[in-house]
Amino acid sequence: MTEFLHKLPEFIGNHLALVALFVVLLVALLALQLKALFSATLELTPGGLTDLINHDNPLLIDLSAIVDFEKMHVPGARHVAMSQFDPESKDLVKARELPVVVIDRDGRGNAAKAAQRLVKAGFTKVHTLAGGTLAWRAAQLPVAKGSKSVPGK
Repeated sequence: MTEFLHKLPEFIGNHLALVALFVVLLVALLALQLKALFSATLELTPGGLTDLINHDNPLLIDLSAIVDFEKMHVPGARHVAMSQFDPESKDLVKARELPVVVIDRDGRGNAAKAAQRLVKAGFTKVHTLAGGTLAWRAAQLPVAKGSKSVPGK
């Protein structure tokens, strides 16, 4: 071990670009982990969502475009257009203590924004589906088709 430590400064001096890249990647990885650690929402994998559905009966809100929702959505999910998404609506306020999972088509859309709005509105168990319905289908889990929206919308 001491031989390694004696040669480390020489290695660093000879490979500055490689060491700099390593440091940048390490800092980026730590930043992502800290962001996830201190986030008020939890990102679920399709398997994690399956477990949550089987044990806690969460409210599933799909913010995908209606065309995408009708083609494919997680069974039991309710469609809400992002333009009409309101964490203070009477239908959602009833579910404030339930686990709520916000889903979009690919996990890069409006789900994270909507999840943050739910947290600000006082929801305590807010999740998003990593990769959205595309990840759900890629995991070969069952999908539903057709239209079903939140009551009163």
